[in-house]
Amino acid sequence: MPTISNKGTAMPASPIRKLTPFADAAKKEGKKIYHLNIGQPDIETPEVMLNALKNIDFKVWAYTPSEGTASYRNKLVEYYNKLNYQIEASDILVTNGGSEAITIAMQACINPGEEVIIPEPFYANYNGFACSSDIVIKPIMSYIENGFALPSIAEFEKVITEKTKAIAICNPNNPTGYLYSREEMEALRVLCLKYDLYLFSDEAYREFCYDGREFISPMHLEGLEEHVVVLDTVSKRYSACGARIGCIITKNKELYQTALKFAQARLSPSLEGQIAGEAAVDTPDSYFEAVSKEYTARRDTLVQGLNSMEGVFCPVPGGAFYVVAQLPIDNADKFCQWMLEEFDYQQETVMMAPATGFYSSPQVGTNQVRLAYVLNQEDLKKALICLEKALIAYPGRTLA
Repeated sequence: MPTISNKGTAMPASPIRKLTPFADAAKKEGKKIYHLNIGQPDIETPEVMLNALKNIDFKVWAYTPSEGTASYRNKLVEYYNKLNYQIEASDILVTNGGSEAITIAMQACINPGEEVIIPEPFYANYNGFACSSDIVIKPIMSYIENGFALPSIAEFEKVITEKTKAIAICNPNNPTGYLYSREEMEALRVLCLKYDLYLFSDEAYREFCYDGREFISPMHLEGLEEHVVVLDTVSKRYSACGARIGCIITKNKELYQTALKFAQARLSPSLEGQIAGEAAVDTPDSYFEAVSKEYTARRDTLVQGLNSMEGVFCPVPGGAFYVVAQLPIDNADKFCQWMLEEFDYQQETVMMAPATGFYSSPQVGTNQVRLAYVLNQEDLKKALICLEKALIAYPGRTLA
């Protein structure tokens, strides 16, 4: 019998999706499941984006340029320069989703066996992207007690070696919702210049910053032009996860030309996705204002509900639409599976993502879960009731 590749064996399963078979089985038993496990918003996609798809008019569904169509890239310049990124179309490489942007960036910047430092917990699929690119993630711990703030520069310097090529951040953060401050971003700027490192900035949740807090991109910092690699996607901004359109932004021309070779190897991003993405740039500000107001209310409902439960601690996130909560349980993987297999309250239960999958270090986050507040407030309230009842009934409860 032929054998599977070592890379295939090492490729991690998604902690977000691995419980799906148990959820499917629960649904067959007639249970209603509140899906707080995955960042699939229920917010409606902007009408201008959907109308662009409905009005598509071409006779040949052709390849597009590997770097993306000129019209879409020029439209993106309009969007990013409103944010003071000061870029040109030649700085933008369109990708098949943010996932491909991350993979191409890793492969273009980092040799096999070299290292990227990422504060953990981090987006679980970074592990998979690193595995497929033959690079090594060096995790650096952030802690729930201070809301998952950026670790100190001294902690970064402890793990920097001759193999270190990059630092990667997600801001606002998935899975924690933490929003990095200007002071934290300036500290990263100094670090990257001191050690001549790339700074990967995953900005999928840029639009989702709450309580009047300011979003700071490394594109706003001086002296990092050759170091910054912005990774972006339309998925979350416009509630268009199925569009599979993202981009890489860099002012480093050598890096851009290298990334383009990887883009040429996969041919091109989708035409219809770029048509929709181009139209999306004209989404009115009122859309984002309404969405931000809704997510703020959902966040408050979820965080307040969690912190009212005995033994539960959840910091208040400054952005994105996720929280990581600490629960009085023995094992999050067991608990999340038990919630689907064995528990229900009035034929309802909750699906969550065990936080262990968002850590690279072993045996960390075993009593933590990630929850996405992508459901309406009434459903969130019902999910919280289910969770509170479950924590009381769970055999592995750690409170007396």
